Amino acid sequence: MDGCVFCKIAAGEIPAEKVYDDGQILAFRDIAPQAPTHILVIPREHIESARMIDKSNSRIAARCLEAAAEIAESEGLEGGYRLISNVGADGGQTVFHLHFHLLGGRPLGERLA
Repeated sequence: MDGCVFCKIAAGEIPAEKVYDDGQILAFRDIAPQAPTHILVIPREHIESARMIDKSNSRIAARCLEAAAEIAESEGLEGGYRLISNVGADGGQTVFHLHFHLLGGRPLGERLA
């Protein structure tokens, strides 16, 4: 998708500190971390948000969740972590490419807002 920053990262046009890449799913460290561990997990295929997941692409969303669990283990987050996907402007989504925030490395508490 033209202009999508995550598509550009996936294409190698914008540098990122990659922590995972299986050819279908890419994960990289957030440039403005909200926790000691803050990794973005994205599909290489452009899907606007979780709102756009359907029968034709749900396997990709599932693969993102599988990758997030693998990454959390490799990052040593055995005490737990948070996985968030913001949907739409009111949900706090700023990059309109499906992504999951993997946050951990400290107790995160119960509140989200």
